Amino acid sequence: MPQNTLTADSSVGSWLDDPIGGPILRDLLAQAGQSADVLRPVRRLAIKRLVKLSKGQFPPELIDDLVRRAAAGEVPGSAGATDAAAAATGAPAAADASARPPVVERPEWVERVSAGRFTGQTVVVTGAGSGIGRATASRVAREGGRVIAVDISRERLDDFVAEHAGSDIVPVVANITDDDAIAGVLAAAGDRIDALANVAGIMDDMTPVHEVTDAVWKRVFAINVDGTMKLMRAVVPGMLERQTGSIVNVASEAALRGSAAGVAYTASKHAVVGLTKSSAYMYGPSGIRVNAVAPGPTITNIEATFASPLGAERVRAGMALLPDAVEADALAASITFLLSDDGVNVNGQVLASDGGWSVA
Repeated sequence: MPQNTLTADSSVGSWLDDPIGGPILRDLLAQAGQSADVLRPVRRLAIKRLVKLSKGQFPPELIDDLVRRAAAGEVPGSAGATDAAAAATGAPAAADASARPPVVERPEWVERVSAGRFTGQTVVVTGAGSGIGRATASRVAREGGRVIAVDISRERLDDFVAEHAGSDIVPVVANITDDDAIAGVLAAAGDRIDALANVAGIMDDMTPVHEVTDAVWKRVFAINVDGTMKLMRAVVPGMLERQTGSIVNVASEAALRGSAAGVAYTASKHAVVGLTKSSAYMYGPSGIRVNAVAPGPTITNIEATFASPLGAERVRAGMALLPDAVEADALAASITFLLSDDGVNVNGQVLASDGGWSVA
């Protein structure tokens, strides 16, 4: 029997669409009580990426076993299951695998570091322990910047610093809603802050306004809006003195549409855009650029919860045209462009870094 061409480098989508790999992978998910829908956001990623992204649910040996089973044509079921599965999908049987046209994998984006882009600059990055914040802090550090890495988790920061041994990183454990903590960030940075990436944020529980609780509303606004404002308020005076500086706030697709989240998160990210545009207008003549990035689906450690049946129904309907999720380093590329001198002529803009979701 000709061997199947699926490998650990093949995309999740290629696995799911394959007449042999698809049934194998779906059967594995079914055993865990899941459907293939859970993999929709990561269809473009190599299946080996699931080792890291699944947090232990897809260990390396499981991926190796999937590749082995696909090569052997071990479709779940009886010995004739391969032909049966092929007949059911209209695909050729395993014995005719060599006659199938080769799968053309869409090439993955590869990060290209611009050496020295942040040399001599001190950049504050919040949420630096994970997700988009970590990817942004990493990119700045690898491009020569001194990073003030702010996160609420000491463990995540320690891991980040260890991963970038030799880089100029100052970890600061801080709750960005606390004024004393903000003062600690400034003290750690020293006399000069050249740029600020306000990345830290939390999701709500997808509740509409008639169901949102005061606790959810206040917590989401405290972190997403108050924390963002407090960091901006803290760094702007020094930038005004030097007549230069760059601030990038992380908004969201929820800042551009009403269908991406619950009312608290959506309103908070609209507020972030307001902070961005007002500040860009106020400080533009003083050499300070203030922009925002609005991410689309991104693989981070921020998980959505649905506390409302109505919210779940409406948000999921709005996500029908959701593009494939990207990893956080793709967002870091957009953020660091605006943060750096490469964005010299960009001020007061909201960059939708969303794979085209905002035009759907």
